[in-house]
Amino acid sequence: MNVASSIKEVGQFFSFEFFPPKEKQAWDNFMEKAERLADLRPLFASVTYGAGGSSHENSLDVCETLKKEMGIDILAHLTCVGASEHSIDDFVSRLKDAGVSDILALGGDGRCEEGNNESRFLRAADLVDYVESKFSDVGIAVAGYPSGHPDSPTIAQDINYHCDKLSKGAEFTITQLFFDNRQYFDYVDRVGDMGFDQPVIPGVLPIQSLGSLRRIMSLCGASIPGDLYCGVEKAFKNGGDEAVMEFGFNFAQNQIAGLLKGGVPGVHIYTLNRAAMCERLIGSLKSDGYFA
Repeated sequence: MNVASSIKEVGQFFSFEFFPPKEKQAWDNFMEKAERLADLRPLFASVTYGAGGSSHENSLDVCETLKKEMGIDILAHLTCVGASEHSIDDFVSRLKDAGVSDILALGGDGRCEEGNNESRFLRAADLVDYVESKFSDVGIAVAGYPSGHPDSPTIAQDINYHCDKLSKGAEFTITQLFFDNRQYFDYVDRVGDMGFDQPVIPGVLPIQSLGSLRRIMSLCGASIPGDLYCGVEKAFKNGGDEAVMEFGFNFAQNQIAGLLKGGVPGVHIYTLNRAAMCERLIGSLKSDGYFA
């Protein structure tokens, strides 16, 4: 059973995102954290397509280890801009050999001007269309952007493009991080108004330090409410990263509880490869009656 099928058959769930260590010497520490989070029994884990330019081999190794040694179902990120059909075929085939049958289809960095790139893969929708036709047994997820993709001039245009991915065979969506739940529910309503009912899984980033928050926001282009950012800065001024982590825990707990009360299928947590915050969050939410 693939991840898309599991989502349809379970109640509200949680899942995690990991990124492969860039350096092999960080492998043992990463696996120790991953094993702790695997013990929480997430429905699945997503694995990014190589962190900081690291080899795709690292991603494959992480996918295989998490699947075969820790028993976690895997959603493997796959970027496509500038790729060849051969490279896509090779990666998906090797994933299947590792027991992984789901991908998160992404465009990726390095987007080229049309006509200046020999690759047939210019956007994530092209990858969805190709994998759906070539690997019918592979489950396909796509990314969604409640505050709009940075490359889209309007939210409406971004919604149209997202629906194109869904129409080509994507089975569910995982959103980019956001901090205002109203953005998520508005996004789901807009997609639904276009006639699509595939599950939309909210992606949640627990704030763990001021530095990591600044770095991630600069990379992904997501927005953060001014009062929230001021609260993080105030916590850091008063108590450093320890106070920021406590502030972040309380905010994430309330955000996830609000999403679950609102009827989301589940939540996908961006772990930053750290275990303590996620262990505490899941434990606290379970004690409040969620994820029963």
